[in-house]
Amino acid sequence: MKVLPVSCNKDCGAGCPLFAHIDDNGEIIRITDNTQRPPNGQGCVKGYNMHTALHAEDRIKTPLIRTGQRGSGQFRAASWEEALDTAAGMLEKVRATWGPTSLLWMGGGGACRGALHNTLFLPFRFLGLYGGYTLLAGSYSSTASRFATSHAFGTLHVGLDPATLLDTNLVVLWGANISVTRFGCNLENYLRELKENGVEIVVIDPQRSKTVKKLASQWIPIYPGTDSAMMAAVLQVLLEENLVDHAFLERYTHGFAEIEAYVRGDTDGIVKTPAWAANICGTPEQIIREFALKYGTARPTALIPGLSIQRTLGGEDAYRMAFTLQAATGNTGSSGGSSGGSVWGALPPPRMPIIPFPGISSQPSVPVVKWADAILEGTGGGYPTDIKAIYSVGQNYLNQGSDIKKNIQAFEKVEYAISHEISMTPTARYCDVIFPATTFLERNDVIFGSGNFLFYSQKAIEPLYESRNDYDIFCELSRRLGFNNEFSEDRTADEWLEFLLQDSEIEDIEAFRSSGLYLGQDLNRIGLAKYINDPQSSPLNTPSGKIELSAAASGTEEASSQAPCRVTEPPAEYPLRLITPHSYARVNSTGASLDWTEKLERKALLMHPDDAKKRETVKGDMVCISSPQGRMLIKAHVTGDIHPGVVCLPQGRWARFNDDGEEIGGSSNVLTSTTPTLPSQGSRTHSVFVEVTRA
Repeated sequence: MKVLPVSCNKDCGAGCPLFAHIDDNGEIIRITDNTQRPPNGQGCVKGYNMHTALHAEDRIKTPLIRTGQRGSGQFRAASWEEALDTAAGMLEKVRATWGPTSLLWMGGGGACRGALHNTLFLPFRFLGLYGGYTLLAGSYSSTASRFATSHAFGTLHVGLDPATLLDTNLVVLWGANISVTRFGCNLENYLRELKENGVEIVVIDPQRSKTVKKLASQWIPIYPGTDSAMMAAVLQVLLEENLVDHAFLERYTHGFAEIEAYVRGDTDGIVKTPAWAANICGTPEQIIREFALKYGTARPTALIPGLSIQRTLGGEDAYRMAFTLQAATGNTGSSGGSSGGSVWGALPPPRMPIIPFPGISSQPSVPVVKWADAILEGTGGGYPTDIKAIYSVGQNYLNQGSDIKKNIQAFEKVEYAISHEISMTPTARYCDVIFPATTFLERNDVIFGSGNFLFYSQKAIEPLYESRNDYDIFCELSRRLGFNNEFSEDRTADEWLEFLLQDSEIEDIEAFRSSGLYLGQDLNRIGLAKYINDPQSSPLNTPSGKIELSAAASGTEEASSQAPCRVTEPPAEYPLRLITPHSYARVNSTGASLDWTEKLERKALLMHPDDAKKRETVKGDMVCISSPQGRMLIKAHVTGDIHPGVVCLPQGRWARFNDDGEEIGGSSNVLTSTTPTLPSQGSRTHSVFVEVTRA
């Protein structure tokens, strides 16, 4: 028996130090926490079960070449030589016939925490040397929040190290389901410690989430997409009760007067009182007022928003109003406080270089939420390129992108589609050539955690079946396309990793490999503390040098003319609001085909008893969910764990359709839209309006 340090290289908000336990036959028999993990650090059920994917029934074991119609799932096994020659021929034809930018890159989700084995950096390096590509700009996760944060603060480094929360008097988790989307390996445990010490934790969320059940002192239900309205009402109470720190605002911010005028009703004649917000948010006036007083008097208070509140129409506003609330109460940049921005990866890790790649700013780009529209409409629809081919590396965008039926049409239109994948995902089914890729358990890498630490992930087992590292696949393709020397620089993957480590801040590399953990010097960092401590010598990279609270600070025409709070009401024909949160058992769609994930998650639509009664529906009934984009059949689960007027279906299940074109696999993106929130061009997958009927 041997034990090796490993770490999940997956698209989640944590990154955890783990141990793989390997028996004498070379099999991983279990995964546990690394005993030398950071303070309060802990893995989760997803990481503990990652080795079950190694021998999964649907693991891709050999290179595959499509033989049937796209999406039919009909492939034949091929040798590596044939598959590489075929894919290289496709790429060469694309480059010669339509130009390299007719190739659309898809990547970043499958393995996005590694310094080397990274489905973001490696394709950028390969395709940049190939001659270019069309870039997908932004992400489904956080485009609106990154847009608002960068314009308000001039940086994305506005988070905190969780240990600083021990100084807080109140935590507000606004749409942040920390027990599922963990935002770091130790945040949940610090919050648990706070609760045990008597600190109040308020969770504002449309559903009684795992976080509510495990950590909350109070749950305040709210309609999705109305968070900025409730924040405006909270600010109105603070102004009314003289709980606003005007000296702090004057010294550190610019543009508060615009928001104050809006909240007081000077701009439109409507005072943004709790009574006004109650009608919009579905939250009683008294609860909003009591929360506002609690929030305004606790100090220091940490307001931690989830990414869910910015995946809405007007999602930029929710983050900007969160910034405003924290500044108005003097909680920005203080220990126990927060900026009101995301704490997910929002402070720099220890110095560790990544594999270099050519700059991406010169590549034509389309917003990620609009990729299918860009393929279907092309230059005639105002997009920069006519896309003829897709290169997908560890990404399941056909399933995870909004409007699955539109995504299928886009895949059916392109000439070629190539994929690196571990299992036969819905996206892989629509590709022409599939290369079997390794998992993080089958390679060495340095993993970036969500904190001031790094993890070394050792190769626990040799690559199974005929799988290869993405790096090695790109080496073979670059050799066939004529730029291998530039791509590999005559280094193997492990030689690259050693090269990168030598340029890192880690002095004892062997100890790092052995323990799997490197801690930075300061584990109590506070985003913006340097600015708050000395704003004159450390101004922000904004037009005023201060925190920009005005929407006009973004410099876009849309932002300059918009109200601080934009709320969209459901249309009469689709009166219910659908939320599509993350699953406890999966990382987005990763693991959706594994049996153990089915046991941990109910495959059903959560409905409030009032909404079910109106539709003559009881628990266990099969219902039809419909939106302008599609229809779905699924069982109903009637529960008080969801706000009236809201229904809930976790995202990430793999799509399947019956003969009538109705989705039956539980994949919520058959109902979502590619219409973005503006001006960020971000996803709005929590502004989905649906109707539910008995099937």
